[in-house]
Amino acid sequence: MRRFSFCLVLGLTVPSVSAAQENRLEGRLSDATRLEIDAVLDSVRTAGLPVEPLIDRALEGAAKRAPEDLIVRAVRRLWGELDTAKQAFGEAASTAELTAGAAAIRAGATQEDLAQLRALRPEQSVTMAAAVLADLVAVGVPADTAIVAVLALAPAVSDSDYLAFRRNVEQDISLGASPSAALDVWLQAEALNSPVDGFSANDPGTTGSTPPTKRKP
Repeated sequence: MRRFSFCLVLGLTVPSVSAAQENRLEGRLSDATRLEIDAVLDSVRTAGLPVEPLIDRALEGAAKRAPEDLIVRAVRRLWGELDTAKQAFGEAASTAELTAGAAAIRAGATQEDLAQLRALRPEQSVTMAAAVLADLVAVGVPADTAIVAVLALAPAVSDSDYLAFRRNVEQDISLGASPSAALDVWLQAEALNSPVDGFSANDPGTTGSTPPTKRKP
């Protein structure tokens, strides 16, 4: 009878342990590293945070053959970034918002910056705005400058406007403009109530009262 009870208890507990393991990491990382990441994922779930971004980060590290201690460190860092983004954006924030917020934090934004972004866009998703912030830093715009720009645009522009803004800044950088100068041109275009899409940073009219010349499609 005791043996039956022991087996029954064992049978009930084993599936729950298996369910806590992330099978997609099997064969990609050592057992010890997988157990360490599984423990992180359990804590993340308990905190009400999404685990998919962390799994993706671990898989990315494994695909790049990064040292396993660095993979674990990257996963833990992302956990902290997601937690900070959630504190800034609120309990109702979506996975996409938290992931973009984490990228913005990695790019140099603070919890206060993200909280301000949320306050400026109370009825809109902040996914695109946060992602654009990170993308601007990635192409060379100083973090402080990118943060100021994204926050300045936040009250008035749509997600498509943010996309156009990023695209045009990136295009002007590729044409030889400095990242800060390219960004400043497009902020001026916004201040003049000009469409974000379709202007050239090389037009001298961008610094005066005349709207810049439209860029050909």
